[in-house]
Amino acid sequence: MAATTLQGKRIAFLAADGVEEVEYVQPREAVEQAGATVELVSPKPGEIQSFNHLDQSKTYPVDVAAGDADAGRYDALVLPGGVANPDFLRTDPDAVRFVKAFFEAGKPVGVICHGPWTLVEADVVRGRRLTSWPSLRTDLVNAGAEWVDEQVVTDNGLVSSRKPADLPAFCAKIVEEFAEGRH
Repeated sequence: MAATTLQGKRIAFLAADGVEEVEYVQPREAVEQAGATVELVSPKPGEIQSFNHLDQSKTYPVDVAAGDADAGRYDALVLPGGVANPDFLRTDPDAVRFVKAFFEAGKPVGVICHGPWTLVEADVVRGRRLTSWPSLRTDLVNAGAEWVDEQVVTDNGLVSSRKPADLPAFCAKIVEEFAEGRH
């Protein structure tokens, strides 16, 4: 069987300071290895500070500020977790607008760990089945989602996972869904 290819696809990663490094790096490597071009979108230009749990780790250069980002330029979106990262994103109107545009266009989205907090703010989880870090369960249910405790969940182009231990399954599934395209 041929490997899934994302050749010619552009994938946006939306992240801010506090992103969980492994949840940014591993999915990015997976989509790049499948042939995609990746851009890091963030509320502010410059760079973002990643974390390894609660410890500062590396910084990563931002390609596009959320206020200048156009979801129409991308084929899919990834929202990595980390506790602080989605909390910053959900309070940024440009980041929320950017996320919402992917759902309105039916484009695939991958989200892991605490990342769904931004989806709650964008009001795009109602009627959706997804998973997350367990502490988000109540927020997601209150926003109208069906929350389940599974390694990886796919619902009409939305791929979600719970934690870093789920990354192998998450990365494989986002590559597959991104290759399929709009839903």
